[in-house]
Amino acid sequence: MASTTVVIDMPVERTIQQHPNTSSNDSIPLRDRSNQNQVTFGDLEEDTGAAVDVLQRWNYPRINIYRLAAIFFAFLNFGMNDGSYGALVPYIEADYDLSYTVTSLVFLSPFAGYTVAALFSDRLHLFFGRRGIALLAPSCKVVAYVVIATHPPYPAVVAILALAGLGNGLVDAAWNAWIGGLAQTNQLLGLLHGLYGLGATISPLISTSMITKASLGWWTFFYLMAALCAMEVVIGSAAFWSETGTKYTDVNRANGEEKGMTRQALKKKVTWICAGFLLCYVGLEVSLGGWIVNFMIRVRHGEPFSSGMTATGFWLGITVGRVILGFITAKTGERIAVSVYLLIAVGCELIFWLVPQFIVSAVAVSLLGFFIGPIFPSTVIAVTKLLPSDMHVAAIGFSAAIGGGGAALLPFAVGAIAQAKGPATLQPIVLALLALLIGVWLTLPRMPKHLQKGSITSAYWLAMERSSDLAVGGGSPPELAVLTGPTRKEGNYRATVGALLRVATSL
Repeated sequence: MASTTVVIDMPVERTIQQHPNTSSNDSIPLRDRSNQNQVTFGDLEEDTGAAVDVLQRWNYPRINIYRLAAIFFAFLNFGMNDGSYGALVPYIEADYDLSYTVTSLVFLSPFAGYTVAALFSDRLHLFFGRRGIALLAPSCKVVAYVVIATHPPYPAVVAILALAGLGNGLVDAAWNAWIGGLAQTNQLLGLLHGLYGLGATISPLISTSMITKASLGWWTFFYLMAALCAMEVVIGSAAFWSETGTKYTDVNRANGEEKGMTRQALKKKVTWICAGFLLCYVGLEVSLGGWIVNFMIRVRHGEPFSSGMTATGFWLGITVGRVILGFITAKTGERIAVSVYLLIAVGCELIFWLVPQFIVSAVAVSLLGFFIGPIFPSTVIAVTKLLPSDMHVAAIGFSAAIGGGGAALLPFAVGAIAQAKGPATLQPIVLALLALLIGVWLTLPRMPKHLQKGSITSAYWLAMERSSDLAVGGGSPPELAVLTGPTRKEGNYRATVGALLRVATSL
């Protein structure tokens, strides 16, 4: 029986393995395969299984296990940084005798660092590779946290937080893009951002306990953060030591375009929509997490410790939501799932706002966190589905960094408004942001049909769309490079579809 070769390009780091019985001329690519992983089926037989090489999963090659663990640890630290603000703001305000507006500068100053990360993330990858990011990003945070731990004057705290913002912006961009290129992206990004949420959950608990139970200064929390980020330098650089700038360039710029990828990504409407969406989303997340303690103390009249625990409940909701709802999102598709989550979140926010009871507010804000939890990873996945793979680092890096800007600008704006109108203004601001998120999300282009749902459906559409038209260079989807050979034969067609579904089931 004649031989048939199927090559499927997937947005993962490029590695080619050819079946020994397949000649080099059996498959002809329709487009450049830079930064693309390939699953190759050789000698598909009607009565035998296909030879399959599935590359760049979370556990293959084996080094990916250690890299994933290092990234998870980095995002745990990232979450601890963002989650600490809500618990520490009341004590920073009292320590330096500040107004709401001046206190809000701790949210605004990291924006400068996020801006630098947005503009230069892709260029840093080209020069230093992922090894450089693993060294530079946590080192910036170590320096910032050591300075803060010395309890400097408030202007020095504000200034040095810009360096921490640079470190977090680089972490956010690089590791979201790397995991976004692996198989089982929904589940892995759900776990990644679940670790972020876990860090943001335990951070208020630790910092509040240090202040209220151990009678320590608010700044002592940053000794712990500095130690954790020093560990992140060692763990991350060891895991990505072989990922140099030269290797990154060879893999991701095989078409010779080594510069200007950020510029190209910025020409895409998807990049700007996702950047604007993440600016609002991350701003909402950090504004609520950052000011909830103040709101619960001054508006709901709670005790300092119990009010601090509401921030823990909010971040715990985000953590659990990202882990659990990530699996549901993978089945329903990002567009529908995110729309539903946001509508439910609006209902939770209305309960939080309109029922003036401490317990009800604490439960409602936890549920709100649960339903907005998977939104960030779902947005990253949308970018990877709607843009070419060589733009992923630039587009995700820019969008994530702009999202980090939202984490700086919107909490600052909330503080400034609270200074003028009182902390109760938090609720209408959150509701307005949720409504804005729904509107922006619906402007996102529709996903290609073969990428709308989980891997089994994707493989089905890939097979069905090509089974009737096998002309090289014709039709879509672009992720399917080519099917060559006499696949119109009944047996070969069934073998092709069967192989695709078997691989999809294994993902």
